[in-house]
Amino acid sequence: MAKPGLERGLLHLHRAGIGAIPRARAVRNVRVIGLAALLAGVAAGVVPSQGAAAGVRDGAAGQASSSLLYPGLFSVAATSSGNAWAVGEYDSGQVNRTLIVHWNGKTWRQVPSPNPSPAGDSLNGVAATSASRVWAVGEQNGHSLVLQWNGKAWRQVRSPDIGNLSSVAATSATSAWAVGIGGSKGNLTAIMHWNGKTWRVTPSPVKVGNLQAVAATSAGNAWAVGFSGPWTNSKALAEHWNGKVWQVVHSPDPANAGILLGVAATSASNAWAVSGAFRQGFGSSISVINHWNGKTWTRTASPNPVGGAVFYSVAAISVSNAWSVGTDTHTATWQNVIAHWNGKAWKLVPSPIGDGSLFGVTAASATSVWAVGAGGSSAIIEHWNGTRWSGATFG
Repeated sequence: MAKPGLERGLLHLHRAGIGAIPRARAVRNVRVIGLAALLAGVAAGVVPSQGAAAGVRDGAAGQASSSLLYPGLFSVAATSSGNAWAVGEYDSGQVNRTLIVHWNGKTWRQVPSPNPSPAGDSLNGVAATSASRVWAVGEQNGHSLVLQWNGKAWRQVRSPDIGNLSSVAATSATSAWAVGIGGSKGNLTAIMHWNGKTWRVTPSPVKVGNLQAVAATSAGNAWAVGFSGPWTNSKALAEHWNGKVWQVVHSPDPANAGILLGVAATSASNAWAVSGAFRQGFGSSISVINHWNGKTWTRTASPNPVGGAVFYSVAAISVSNAWSVGTDTHTATWQNVIAHWNGKAWKLVPSPIGDGSLFGVTAASATSVWAVGAGGSSAIIEHWNGTRWSGATFG
């Protein structure tokens, strides 16, 4: 793969069976460079297998008939039980290419997606407000990439080049946010906003750092999380949009792991932020989950497999129902981790597919939750139907 970013390199090490290195999304701005390492120091439309079905059905976990090389899905969004999107990348044999798959209520199918850079493209975040309004963001050879679904096709949309985009959130046709990392040295927090006509850069109160995820419930309430400072001395970062400006809000800073990886919110008084904290001497991490009650962020007791875990993404349905997904960080091969919030406690829930890492989760309702990721040489798609999880591989 041409010029792999640090995270992509770690993903390929994992697929080759070398070590248990946590990895968030395939984006050149590093989410997790193995938490210890982080905190220590083609032409458009080239998409093979365009009609390949991933074959995910409740109770039917099986190998998909796609022939993609090393596909990975890093984000997922759904507006209903019959409409969901997942994005990521695959290896064309020479460079990375964008990967977009769609759920129509019966099956997942790959949809043609633009690839503007001959040097490689990747998608890291997706957000949907309706069947005909979907955003996907990522990077094209280190530069910002924004795509939009208009109900018929994916098209690239002009945007400021603020660097690598890691996440996108949308609340309406006239309000969406995208965040990431920019600057010539790749260490400046980056935020931009869609006003219904154009994308425009919005000032971040923290300059040096990295924004990993964004969530919004309205035009006047949004959260962006990541880390501030250089990689070798990072601090957990939570920024809030109040309708006028972005402001830093204090959040618990996990010892040895100053970083937040995923965020979700249902209202101005209910939000979650997730990550992991490196355990000195153990070569693994313990999960980190923080909760916002409308006034403060507090650390919440979070579950861990025997070897510990990192949570990369979180989805909230209500104050008493939320899901978080990630990776067991202390196994020879990564293991998918799923946790559920029942209003009183977070508890681990078995994943139908063991090996791999789950990087994204979304909830259309309490009975339709999707999680996506990558494992070995395949992408992973899993579904919760209100009673149990089922899953399939893609690629």
